[in-house]
Amino acid sequence: MRFTFDQIRTFLAVAQAGGVRRAAETLHLTQPAVTARLKGLEEALGVTLFDRKAGMALTKDGIALVGYAEQFLKLNDLIQRDVARPDSIDQLFRIGVSETIVQSWLPEFIAELRAAFPRLSVEIDVDISQNLRDRLLASAIDFAILMGPVSNYRVENVHLPDYPIAWFCAPGRIGGMSAEEIFLSSPVITFARDTRPFRVLKEVMLERYGPGVVLFPSSSLSACFRLVASGLGVGALPLALADQALKSGEIERFDPGWSPEPLAFTASYLGAPESAVGGQAAEIARRIAERYDQNS
Repeated sequence: MRFTFDQIRTFLAVAQAGGVRRAAETLHLTQPAVTARLKGLEEALGVTLFDRKAGMALTKDGIALVGYAEQFLKLNDLIQRDVARPDSIDQLFRIGVSETIVQSWLPEFIAELRAAFPRLSVEIDVDISQNLRDRLLASAIDFAILMGPVSNYRVENVHLPDYPIAWFCAPGRIGGMSAEEIFLSSPVITFARDTRPFRVLKEVMLERYGPGVVLFPSSSLSACFRLVASGLGVGALPLALADQALKSGEIERFDPGWSPEPLAFTASYLGAPESAVGGQAAEIARRIAERYDQNS
């Protein structure tokens, strides 16, 4: 009886995804390749692991194998972490990142990650945190830097420094106006509609100033800053991303007497039996984020 690590990993991916198609996407394989691995594993073990007539439901033998497969991959994970040299780890590491991080310290993070794992191939996906969370839980990415934490028993979260949110406007835009006058006469330019910062800000603005406040959400923070600089409205945006625009005089800060809730970020990754790189990547992210926070 001989089976391979790839066959076990593929079996577990299909079991977790509930089907060949989604597992193939997760593993970056074709569906025929996944099917061939499953067939090879079943032939090696002499059992049927999936009931094809019931939508790839696990058989009794398949259910029993899941626990062993998780232990098998866990052992591989520990070997890579504790025995293998970092420069021997040759794999694709799929990273999902919030745009706030992209515009701040992502390049430094990737540089240190590559220094630690020279043979690592990195794939970067930029999206809003909710989508990154869903992709992480679906094993479509291996690691995410997002507004977290991700509350799931499979996910490990390393907390990163918060990002304060500040108020911005074009120079001379608001003069001596009161906060109520500002927000009832100027659109508030801020995060994308499907994000937590947008929802929280919308609730606070409604409570403080009533339904007359207009919010302009955008999935691009760089576009938000350009819109504020143009005088279209005022912005509730990350302070850490405003340095260049403030120094050039394109925008200025103002204080309405309160600040939106800061952004809480985590470096989140699937725990064992997933990649051994995740934990070390999270620690690299923490160091980079703390250093960036101290220098901001």
